[in-house]
Formats: sequence, C-alpha cells, structure tokens
Amino acid sequence: MRTVPFGTTGAHVPNVISGMMRIADKTDEQIRELYTTAREAGIDFFDHADLYGFRHPGGGTHHCERRFNEALGLSAAEREQITLQTKASIVDDEWHYDSSYEHIVSSVEESLRALGTEHVDVLLLHRPDALVEPEEVARAFDELESAGKVRSFGVSNYTPRQIDLLKTAVRQPIVANQVQLSVTHSTIVAQGLAANMAVDDALTRDGGGLVDYCRINGITVQAWSPFQKGAQGGVFLGDEEFPELNALLGKLAAKYGVTPIAIATAWITRHPAGMQVVLGTTTPQRVTDAAAGSDVRLTRGEWYGLLQAAGHRVP
Repeated sequence: MRTVPFGTTGAHVPNVISGMMRIADKTDEQIRELYTTAREAGIDFFDHADLYGFRHPGGGTHHCERRFNEALGLSAAEREQITLQTKASIVDDEWHYDSSYEHIVSSVEESLRALGTEHVDVLLLHRPDALVEPEEVARAFDELESAGKVRSFGVSNYTPRQIDLLKTAVRQPIVANQVQLSVTHSTIVAQGLAANMAVDDALTRDGGGLVDYCRINGITVQAWSPFQKGAQGGVFLGDEEFPELNALLGKLAAKYGVTPIAIATAWITRHPAGMQVVLGTTTPQRVTDAAAGSDVRLTRGEWYGLLQAAGHRVP
C-alpha cells in the first residue's frame, strides 16, 4: 500500500481509505471481516460521519460510528494503530447545514462516545454552510484541539474560496478536502485541461482550480464515490453506458495483473496531488481488489486514455 503526505501534518497515510457509510445494517461479524480485510490490504485509515446510518431503523445520528465500536471493541493499543476520521455539519431534522460552535462541539462529543475513543484523528466539516461564521468554527476547532479531542481538521465538498473564508479565522491547517471524484465524474481534473476551449469541461465551476488550489496549499484531496458514474446512477464498472472505458479498464487490468476496479483506483492515485481514494464498499473482496490499485502506476498515455474513454475531451 503506497502512502501519501497528509496535508501539512508531516504524517504519511495510505492512499486508499475504508469508508464506513454503509455498515448500518451489517452484523458484528461482517464489520470485523471488513475491518480485517482492510487492515490486511494495508488500509489503516477509516472514514466516518455523524450522519452515516441515520436512516437505519432505530439508528439515528452516529449510528455507524456506534456499530463500528460495538463490533470491533478495539484495544487502546490497536486504536493507536489506525486513523479515525469523522465529519459534522449536516443536520438531518429539517435538512440543513450547521457549522456553529455549538453544533460542531456537540457532534464531536457524541462521535467520541459512539466510537469509544478519547480523540478523533481528523474532523471534516461535511458540507459548506451558507450561514457559516468563521469565528465560530475557529472557536470550536481551538477548543477541540486544546482538549485533545481532535488532532487535525479539514473539510468536505468545499470550494477554494470557502476554504479561504474559513482561514480568515481558523488558525489550524486545513489538511483535507473530501470531494466526489471518479474517472467519469472528473470535472475538477478535466476542467484544467479544457482551458481556453469552447467545451463544457472548460466551464468554471466552484471557482475553478480546486485540485491546483489544494496542491498549492498542502491540502490532501480525498475522492469519494470513486467508482460512481456521476451524482447518481450507480457504478461505471461493467456498465454498458461506458463500453470504451470498460474495455480499456479490462485491457489494463490484464496488463497489470489486477481487476478493473484496481485500475479505476489507480487512475485517481496516479495523480501527483497525492490523493486518497475513499472506498464505500462493504464487500471484503472488493476492498482487496480496489486496494491493489494503490501500487499500480499507470503511464501518462494510459491515464489520459482512460480520461478520454470516460467521455472527456483531451484537446
């Protein structure tokens, strides 16, 4: 498992993460198998959010965090061997976003209880809050850091300007930005290539230059839904909507002795930004297969070929 620098922390982390969003209905045995498989593949970084599992019957907020803790019951020594990341700022009751001091702190306190730990290694603000007051975020981050309850801070789905706004008050480095990215949902990458072209990819979204901004500022990009076609519609792997892409994935999989899902992983990890791929699957074999892409280094031609096969224009 290849590692990448994590923000400006000085630490190195695996370039593939195991996401816990879908463990709400899994048994203790299934969660333990998923965790063990991830560890055996070299993954020691686990991604949570306070909202994960909230729709599960009898679940509510922090449900997946509780299930993780209940199923694993990690010893203090093993807890220190892994990185736990969680998120806050989405409110499920009358769906909205809340980056207030009170909400951030109370959510983290409940995450700590649910996870059975004294600290989380990384806290991300899950979605941008149009009503955000940076001074309140800064107050929450300062309190959580000084109390030893959160060690690093980041964001998810934030634009460069939204990060700049936070930084007017927040003194901690923003170490990560978790955004949707796959070879088919790759506007944040394709946009730069299409500069000065009269094509859709050249349209400026989110202020433009999100990946470049993160590289300049030492922010690790975490790619969620790395195998999804787009915002909706399922995965592109084996989908007849993408015959050219799947043919090339299969060809490269044969060349490198891996599966197509590993090549889809490798397309993201090949980028010099040092991105992390967030796996959402709860199928152990898919974790093993996807993680195999961590060490595959595609050639430039192969990387660009996959981008074009996914429907993006390379001028």
